[in-house]
Amino acid sequence: MQPDIIFIVLDTQRADRLGCYGYNKPISPNIDRFSAEGARFEMGISPAQWTIPSHASMFTGLYPTAHQVTQSNHSLSDEQPQLAERMVQEGYETVAFCNNPLIGVLSNGFRRGFGDDFYSYGGAAPNAFRGYKLNDNWPRKVRNSASRAFRNFAQPIQNLFGHSDLAFRLSLNAWITPLWSRLANFKGQNERSVRHLVRFLQEREQHQSEQPLFLFMNLMETHLPFWPSAESLQSVAPYLLTDPVAQAEMKRWNREAYRWAAPLAEPMPPLERKVLSDLYDAEVAYQDNYLGKLFETLAARENAENTLTIIVGDHGDGLGEHQMVGHAFNAYQELVHVPLILHWPKQIAPQTVATPVSTRRVFHTMLNAAGDTQSLSLTNTIDGKDPEHETVFAEIYPPLNFVSALEHRQPELLERFRCTATRRAIVQKDWKLVTVDDSADELFALAQDPKELDNRIEQHPTETQALNIQLDQFTQMVETQKEDVTAGDTFDLQDERILQQLRGLGYIE
Repeated sequence: MQPDIIFIVLDTQRADRLGCYGYNKPISPNIDRFSAEGARFEMGISPAQWTIPSHASMFTGLYPTAHQVTQSNHSLSDEQPQLAERMVQEGYETVAFCNNPLIGVLSNGFRRGFGDDFYSYGGAAPNAFRGYKLNDNWPRKVRNSASRAFRNFAQPIQNLFGHSDLAFRLSLNAWITPLWSRLANFKGQNERSVRHLVRFLQEREQHQSEQPLFLFMNLMETHLPFWPSAESLQSVAPYLLTDPVAQAEMKRWNREAYRWAAPLAEPMPPLERKVLSDLYDAEVAYQDNYLGKLFETLAARENAENTLTIIVGDHGDGLGEHQMVGHAFNAYQELVHVPLILHWPKQIAPQTVATPVSTRRVFHTMLNAAGDTQSLSLTNTIDGKDPEHETVFAEIYPPLNFVSALEHRQPELLERFRCTATRRAIVQKDWKLVTVDDSADELFALAQDPKELDNRIEQHPTETQALNIQLDQFTQMVETQKEDVTAGDTFDLQDERILQQLRGLGYIE
């Protein structure tokens, strides 16, 4: 029997800020409990460092170079069915509750396969859930027509900010940021969307639908600007409710959108870094609190045992580490190491999985659960048969609209931080190698150096060369896929020439 599938993306959620991933602050009790009931992947690596290429990878199962959706003006190919369309083919009812306007508002193909059941809580004209299979009476038809007309009016304007460098740069001005961030629902309406999702599940349960459910949700709570509830602030950082200096820093960060991605010319002052970090934690706590009700609802459903729930971060966020904020230009762990939790009581026993895996594989995992056999399903890794040889990659294509903003404001930082470069990373065992424009640049031993402060590339030439060979092989593979995309292709070290080079280096037997 096909399971119901609940796919929850925690936008901008770092793994290291959750208790189940070792964080020492008790800010995520509900996620921690939910994680303890399923399979938690210790080293889930996002294929990209920001929303659009990361979601495109999770919706296609491909790395960014292969799917080619790396900028805000790119669209998913019409020739290849994306995740929701594949789920329709498998007989699923498809529904979305989305708070990120980059996914729910821009005309980039992510809404394909959901029909009229894509509820977007971001953007100037939210389309909120109003009830499960309600009869279309005349007043509702009039209201829906009016809402649709306004969305059609707002759509090209909102697309302009995704496609135009000039419009994007204008939006970063401090005087206009509060307008689009609040009035245009840049972060969506996260708590409200979860309340609506709970109601949707409860109403659907009453209708006793026999069709399997595929449900996608994106939450933007931990993305700047930070507006946690007063209760969360009181619990996590009460000084932010009373300290005028700290409050001024908080308002400054929320108002100056340019700073959300720009590299730091100087290291962030301690108070400023503390405020930003504590605000992030308060948002995590706020999000965790309302997710508790969703977890309760999922557990109470008749089909709870045969429901696959996937919780994953699309990427993390820099909070001053490596003189970076946001998630635009680097491949450090604070951006690519994300939570990945599979909860399926009927099929998956509670456990921790140490094998590094790519979060793009949630695509294959959901299709496999739906009945379409996929070798890249994460269940194979859980069973000890990892199809990617415990090797995972990330590709960092910088968002060009932010590059343009830097060119106009702080061009000297572009070269200093190599902001126009394409970076790639490989994680294998405890090692992580990062290349910049295909040149090996940094090597980290993650177990001993999780904050990536000690570049060991000069001390370990053998490991560097071995990992670089695999990165070259990976790059060739995704470039080939770019020309002839085949979903489900696996990076496979079966080329004898590559194997001989690795054996010669003593890296494999």
